[in-house]
Amino acid sequence: MQLYNKLSAKEREALIEQAGEERLTLSFYKYAKIGNPQLFRNHLFVAWDNMNVLGRIYVAHEGINAQLSVPAKEFSKFKAFLDGIYFLENVRLNIAIEHDDKSFLKLKIKVRSKIVADGLNDESFDVTNRGVHVDAEQFNALIEDPDTVLVDMRNHYESEIGHFKNAVTPDVDTFRDSLDIIEADLKAHKEDKKLVMYCTGGIRCEKASAYYKHKGFKNVYQLDGGIIEYTRQVNEKGLENKFLGKNFVFDHRRGERISNHIIARCHQCGDPCDTHVNCANEACHLLFIQCEKCAQKMNDCCSDHCKEVIKLPYEEQKKLRAGKRNSNKIFKKGRSPVLKFKSLSKSLLNE
Repeated sequence: MQLYNKLSAKEREALIEQAGEERLTLSFYKYAKIGNPQLFRNHLFVAWDNMNVLGRIYVAHEGINAQLSVPAKEFSKFKAFLDGIYFLENVRLNIAIEHDDKSFLKLKIKVRSKIVADGLNDESFDVTNRGVHVDAEQFNALIEDPDTVLVDMRNHYESEIGHFKNAVTPDVDTFRDSLDIIEADLKAHKEDKKLVMYCTGGIRCEKASAYYKHKGFKNVYQLDGGIIEYTRQVNEKGLENKFLGKNFVFDHRRGERISNHIIARCHQCGDPCDTHVNCANEACHLLFIQCEKCAQKMNDCCSDHCKEVIKLPYEEQKKLRAGKRNSNKIFKKGRSPVLKFKSLSKSLLNE
């Protein structure tokens, strides 16, 4: 029984191009008790591989967190499969705003200790005692209230290219880093302010809202469905869009345009830009913001050193990479010292 990918990303990309069929990019999550995550993982892989579903999925004893690319013609079958799993029946599917048939090129289903790396001891508080879920209309009203503190629960490289107006955007590299920082910064307002949170699809706020209630915050709210669902409701109901810029997404697209505002800068020259790229040197692979002018000048690299490396024969590049485990985490996504404009950009709207 095949429980792993047999095709490379390039081979899969070629097949998608040959097929010429529309694919849907979507995400969903669900906190639920899963007795045997490995067995559940294998069950998902067999079913989804047969449907040509691709994506990145985390399964744990506490539930599932999935970002997927599904062939449009298989969507009804895919939905029926989910509905056949008792805790996933009618689960909300966040459909991408901007579609890309190549958003995912492999099916990766991994068993993890948690579906979001939050660093929390779930036994120390009631994870089901969550904040009040609000829709887009309620959210818009809340964030205009002077007694509201709006907090972005995402990382700096996400909020750098897009965030809600007047949001607090913690300068952190990981979700777990933000939790204690936010509590410390807002400890004086646990009773007199409304704490309103948002993230990409809602999953980070599910746990964070319960954590902050446990820490003594009296009025805790979270944007139901996150930025993705907010944008759908804004478009469907004709509401005012209070999100500025792009929504960072964790697939090959790297971002969805929500508004025409460009609130970030190229990390190399400082010109207005909100396009994330990975350094062309595979030994580096740094995620950073690069404009077209710098991409051409630097051959899609983050530094002069990487620019020289990619000129070498492929086999020589492989030798240089041997034994090294460079990753975006090492470079902290846009904080590498080789980048001149590596710090969080100020909003161009406020200059």
